[in-house]
Amino acid sequence: MKIKAAVLYEANTPLVVETVDLDEPRDGEVLVRMASSGVCHSDYHVMKGEWTMPLPMVLGHEAAGIVEKVGPGCTQVKPGQPVILNFRPNCGWCNHCVNGSPVLCNGTDTPRWFMFDGTPRLHRNGEDIHHFARMASFAEYAVVPESGAVPVREDMPLDKASLVGCSVMTGVGAVVNTAKVEPGAKVVVIGCGGVGLNCVQGARLAGAEQIVAVDTKANKLDYARTFGATDTINSSNATNEEVVERIQEVTKGGADYAFEAIGFSPTILQSYECTRPGGTTVVVGMAPEDDEITLNALSIPRTEKIIMGSWYGSAKAWTDLPRMCDLYLAGKLNLDDLVTRSYPLEEINEAYDALAAGDVARSIIEYA
Repeated sequence: MKIKAAVLYEANTPLVVETVDLDEPRDGEVLVRMASSGVCHSDYHVMKGEWTMPLPMVLGHEAAGIVEKVGPGCTQVKPGQPVILNFRPNCGWCNHCVNGSPVLCNGTDTPRWFMFDGTPRLHRNGEDIHHFARMASFAEYAVVPESGAVPVREDMPLDKASLVGCSVMTGVGAVVNTAKVEPGAKVVVIGCGGVGLNCVQGARLAGAEQIVAVDTKANKLDYARTFGATDTINSSNATNEEVVERIQEVTKGGADYAFEAIGFSPTILQSYECTRPGGTTVVVGMAPEDDEITLNALSIPRTEKIIMGSWYGSAKAWTDLPRMCDLYLAGKLNLDDLVTRSYPLEEINEAYDALAAGDVARSIIEYA
């Protein structure tokens, strides 16, 4: 079928919105008509050449839509169902899957820019086009593995549901699944974009006593207070050392948990240094491929600090994504204030300009 999609042909060049060919879903695959897709920084890493992936590629992975058709062998979804895309589709039988860590499953041994069988479904003028994270949601339709299309409630608004597919699950999940923050904890969140704001409200859901939000943008700190921050620190004119001192002062000795939601080695180090002895630093942000961090080795045993990564909020997507929708519809999770702007697919480059400028909490692409 002919569909409209945003294609990246070369790093540091605009996405090209054009007509491409999309194959029918094959065995174990689902065709989804996109309703909404989030404008996420992970795609931006590919656009800026900070993550090396084969091009051309249709980006997009934070999305929701309606199932149009299912391929042979699909038993868990059916046409007409609303679904959230799970950008970590998994096999269901490897050690990671059976031990409760499906986000660590690679699905199969094939590259993550193809379907499980190692081939693409997207083409243009006879040339194959790659699928970002097996999703490729910056398009009117997408073919995804069945485990990458999670059914949700009929009454869930799909523009809000799309954000559950990445930023909400990643941020809230980092707090409640990965770190397992307990009531009364002192929490610091460094970086208040879409993921960081969800770390903030994840800490609120967990019952944290103090939630300190840190960012260089005043508007982001205003958003953070909306989502539950009790304290804010503007780090725009401060050194890393000054920020750490300020956090330790505000928390009276250091945070129990620090969540780094940017993906940048200096702020990862900052997160580590602002925790108390025995505290936990959770690296949630996705850094460029060549970024590295150096820690004082002796500080690790002397302070018994913990450093851990959180990938997609340690999600069990088929239970956690619907649960996030339930929390939203029960008024316990704020998704409405996440959506700062919406754009048609034709204006996707403008949407990424706004993300790069730090003007938004989260933008979404909406499809007619």
